[in-house]
Amino acid sequence: MTQPDIRSTVRDQYGAMARAGSSCCGPSTNGCCAPAADPDALAAAIGYDAGELARILPEGANLGLSCGNPGSIAALKPGETVLDLGSGAGFDVFLCGPKVGPTGRVIGVDMTPDMLAKARGNIAGYSQRTGLANVEFRMGEIEHLPLADASVDVVISNCVINLSPDKPQVWREIARVLKPGGRVAVSDMVLLKPLPDSIRSAVEAYVGCIAGASLVDDLKAMLVAAGFAKIRLTPKAAYVATLTQNDDPLYRDLAAALPPGTAPVDFITSMDISASLPGGTCCAPGCCS
Repeated sequence: MTQPDIRSTVRDQYGAMARAGSSCCGPSTNGCCAPAADPDALAAAIGYDAGELARILPEGANLGLSCGNPGSIAALKPGETVLDLGSGAGFDVFLCGPKVGPTGRVIGVDMTPDMLAKARGNIAGYSQRTGLANVEFRMGEIEHLPLADASVDVVISNCVINLSPDKPQVWREIARVLKPGGRVAVSDMVLLKPLPDSIRSAVEAYVGCIAGASLVDDLKAMLVAAGFAKIRLTPKAAYVATLTQNDDPLYRDLAAALPPGTAPVDFITSMDISASLPGGTCCAPGCCS
């Protein structure tokens, strides 16, 4: 697919997820298939606190689209400005809001109108639960962020960058909007070894965050080229293991296409990605020497 084809496909499929109110693993007669996993169970498996979700999240904010918990590795502090790339229905935006408090700000950016409408509709519920009015959602592509240079302290993202057809540009944009010394905390799908061609060419595998994932070495090279330092790449096998054990349709198809004696966890993993820009004041563990 061309870059415009990829964007259009991703926008259409994630729009269908927003309208259906669930995660989706590919096209079907109604534009979306059955949920790949129970959203609450998946959130628990990848490290979210059930009590925190119940206390903060408005109904419908968790669509089961996470592959990690970027807020937990971001070491957020009161007063910081946070940007969430591909914010969907607002899941991580709402969870980060109380961490930065009333003097902070969390901005979500998403290119899917249906997701944006769902997230904005959830703001009232978030404010009722927390008493905060510190979140907003903007329309935009993560390759061309609708933010000024050096305007945010932290960039987070959850299982989204793999969907971009121009990942080096995404990392350059992240570096552009971060303040000197700013940091990035991302959870994303990353390849441990190349996938078979049949999987790499499957639309369902791309939308399902598999076929578009970068190889580990390529990911590190993109971060370095964008100017990041203190890069930490931490594999999290629980996500792929959970979906495989739950007989998720996409991971079942992936397993069937792999060489005998191998499994999805041998090829792909969820990964915590943290790094920082030079300069500024160190304000999180590992962000400076």
